[in-house]
Amino acid sequence: MTTAPDVLRGLSAGPAHEVPGQARDRVAPGSDLAPIWGWLDQVPDPEIPVISLVDLGVIRGLAWSGDTLEVTVTPTYSGCPATAIINMSIQDGLRARGVQKVAITRQLSPPWTTDWLSEKGRAALEEYGIAPPQPAGGPSRCPHCQSENVSKISQFGSTPCKAQWRCGDCLEPFDYFKCI
Repeated sequence: MTTAPDVLRGLSAGPAHEVPGQARDRVAPGSDLAPIWGWLDQVPDPEIPVISLVDLGVIRGLAWSGDTLEVTVTPTYSGCPATAIINMSIQDGLRARGVQKVAITRQLSPPWTTDWLSEKGRAALEEYGIAPPQPAGGPSRCPHCQSENVSKISQFGSTPCKAQWRCGDCLEPFDYFKCI
């Protein structure tokens, strides 16, 4: 089984090459997993569409078992309401690339942690206006104006994995991705 950090270092998904009448970039069972990691890096999280499922760190591994691609997924928390949509997006994305047999395994141990967010994912969150998680338990700055004058409004944000904060300088509210 390969994991995202092993494969995506230096990998460029690049543009897909389309062949008329065929699925793009087809893959044969048992073939190299690196292109598949690149394809999955293009599947957005349904709740935060600016970050891919790979950058979010929920896709934990890929392995071939005969002609079936096994995808191991760890949800951000065990009750995540987006799990069914995430699984469907993975299956749809892979089938569009010619992977016909996909088995998704839900792995709850070890539990997902914000440590699994990639640096690219953290940057995408901040650019989108969501403060990425910090070990100190709160955002270090406003994702809109970069001011350090921030305060917590509520421990609960737009989703269970986020808290609501406000900037004291630009006065904009923003989500903070909780450190889990």
